[in-house]
Amino acid sequence: MEVLWIVLGLVGGGTATFFVQKVLVKSKSEGLIKEAELQAENIKKEKMLQAKENFLRLKEEHEVAIKDRERKLQSNEDRARAKEKNIDQKLEDLGRKEKVTEGLQQDFDAKFQGLAIRMQELDKIQSKRVAELSKISGMQPDDAKKMLMEVLTDEARTGAMAQIKEITEEAKLNANREARKIVIQTIQRVATEQAVENAVSVFNIESDEVKGRIIGREGRNIRALEAATGVEIIVDDTPEAIILSCFDPVRREIARLALHQLVSDGRIHPARIEEVVAKTKKQLDEEIAETGRRTCIDLGIHGLHPELMRMVGRMKFRSSYGQNLLQHSREVANLCAIMAAELGLNVKLAKRAGLLHDIGKVPDEEPELPHAILGMKVAEKFGEKGEVLNAIGAHHDEIEMTSLISPIVQVCDAISGARPGARREIVETYIKRIKELENLALSYEGVSSAYAIQAGRELRVLVEAEKVSDQRSEELSFTISQRIQTEMTYPGQVKVTVIREKRSVNYAK
Repeated sequence: MEVLWIVLGLVGGGTATFFVQKVLVKSKSEGLIKEAELQAENIKKEKMLQAKENFLRLKEEHEVAIKDRERKLQSNEDRARAKEKNIDQKLEDLGRKEKVTEGLQQDFDAKFQGLAIRMQELDKIQSKRVAELSKISGMQPDDAKKMLMEVLTDEARTGAMAQIKEITEEAKLNANREARKIVIQTIQRVATEQAVENAVSVFNIESDEVKGRIIGREGRNIRALEAATGVEIIVDDTPEAIILSCFDPVRREIARLALHQLVSDGRIHPARIEEVVAKTKKQLDEEIAETGRRTCIDLGIHGLHPELMRMVGRMKFRSSYGQNLLQHSREVANLCAIMAAELGLNVKLAKRAGLLHDIGKVPDEEPELPHAILGMKVAEKFGEKGEVLNAIGAHHDEIEMTSLISPIVQVCDAISGARPGARREIVETYIKRIKELENLALSYEGVSSAYAIQAGRELRVLVEAEKVSDQRSEELSFTISQRIQTEMTYPGQVKVTVIREKRSVNYAK
C-alpha cells in the first residue's frame, strides 16, 4: 500500500486521486457483492425452512382428515352391522311366528273337521227325535208347528191388548203435560227475533267455495272449530253466509274473528284453527280492556281499578233481559248524573255508582249470590267508597240503603229497564237455562269443557282421555241425561253427546 501511495505521488496529484477512487470503488463493490451473497444465502435457508414447515403442517392436516374419514367409515360399518343383526333377529322371530301360525292352523283344521262330524251326528239325532215325537203324538211336524204358532199368537194378542190399555191410560194422564211441552217447544222455535238477536251471528264470505274449506276433509275443520270455541257452525244453502249459533256473545265474537282470520290467511286445518282461536281470545281480552277504559273516559270516571275497567268492558258482550248490559249501565250512569245534579249531590260519585251497579253480572266465576251483593263484594275488593258500595248492593233492596245515592241508582235502573222494548225476560230465562246445562256437565270429574248448542237442545261434553275411559264416557252420557231429566225444566228433548279424543303429540327437532 505504501508503494501504491509512492507511485501515486510520483505520478501526480490529479491522476493519483482518480486512481485511488477507482481502487476504493472496486474494493467497496466486492464487499457489497459478498454481503449480498450472504443475504441471499440466508434468505434461501429461511425459505427452505418455511417450505419444510408448510409441508409438515399440510401432512398433519391430511393425516387428521384421513383419520376422521376412517372413523366415519368405521361408524357407518358398525351401524350397518347392527342393522344386519337386527334384520337377522326379525327374520328369526318371523320364522318362529310362521311355525306357531302353521301349528295353530293345523289345530284349527282338526277342530273344524271334528265339529263338522259332530254337527252331522246332531242332525241325525234331531231327525230321529222328530220321528219319535211324530209317532208318539200322531201328528206331522208341520201340523204341530202350525198349532204352536196359533197358541203363541193368541197369547201375544192378549198381552198386546193389555199393554195397549195401559199405554192409553198413561197417555190420558200425561196428555196435558205433553201438550204443554209441545206448545213451549213451538213457541221457542218460532221466537226468531230474540233468537237471532241474542244467539246468532252471520259471517259473510266472498263465495260458497270457502264453505268447503271451512268444513274440511270429512268435517275435521268445522269439528275442530266448534270444539275450540264452543260455538255451533251452521253451513247450509244460505248464499255467501255462515251462521254462528251460541248463547254466549263472547264465544260468538271469538268464532267470528277467528273465522275471518282463517279465511283471510287461507291456511285452514285443526292445528292452525287452535292457534288462531287462542290468539283471538287474547286479542278479544285486550279489546275488552280497551272498551272498559274508553267507557270510563267517555263518562269522565277516573281512578277506577284496572280489573273493574275490564269487567266494564265485558258488559259489551252481556245482556240483561235482552238489553245490552254496557249500554244499560252507561244509560243508568248518565241518568244518575242528571238526577244528582238536580238534587245537589255528588255528580261524579253518582255516575260511578250507576256505571258499576250491575258489575256483579260479569264476574269470572258465578257463585250462588244475587248479582247486587256479588257486585258490592267485587267493588269492595278493589277499593270503592262506601257510598258506591251501598248503592250497588241496595239497588234491588238486598241490603238497607244508607246513602242518598242508593235510591237514585235504584230509580235510574228502573227507568232504563222500563223503556218500551228495552227488555225481554224470556231471553234471560233462556240464557240461565243454557248456563245451568253447561254447569251441570262441568260438575263431573274428568270433564274439560261443555257446550250447549242448538238453542239448548244438544249438550256436547268434552272429557279428558287420561281420566275418562270409553266405558266411563257412555256411563257419563247416561248419568248427565238422567240428571237433566229429573232436575231441569226444558222444552222437547236434550241430546247429550260425550266426546273423548286421544291426542299424541311429539316434535322432531
